[in-house]
Amino acid sequence: MKKKYIGKWWIKEMELWDKEYIDLVAQGHFMIKSNGTGSFQFGAVEAGVDYKVELVKGVERLEFSFEGADEGDPVYGRGWAQVEGTNMTGRIYFHLGDDSAFTAKRK
Repeated sequence: MKKKYIGKWWIKEMELWDKEYIDLVAQGHFMIKSNGTGSFQFGAVEAGVDYKVELVKGVERLEFSFEGADEGDPVYGRGWAQVEGTNMTGRIYFHLGDDSAFTAKRK
C-alpha cells in the first residue's frame, strides 16, 4: 500500500504560491520514507512529516501531520496526498494559517 508513496517528489505547482517561491531556497520537494516519516521543503518552509496510508471514503491516500519552520518561525499542520502513476496531488494545511493544493512528480 504505502510503497507507491516512498521516494522523492518534486513540487511542480501549488495553488497559493508560484514556482519562483516554491524553489526559493531549494527545489521544492516531498521526501517520503518507508518508516512512516518524511519531510518537505518549499519556499522558506522546512518540515518533518509523520504519515499513515489510509482509506478515505474508499480512496487510498497518504495522510500526514508536520512540524517545522518558516523563516525560523515554528509551523505545524496536516495534509494528504494521492498518487497516480508518477504524479502526486494533495493539499497541505497550516495550523491557523493558509492551505494550498499541490502537484508533485516523482524524481
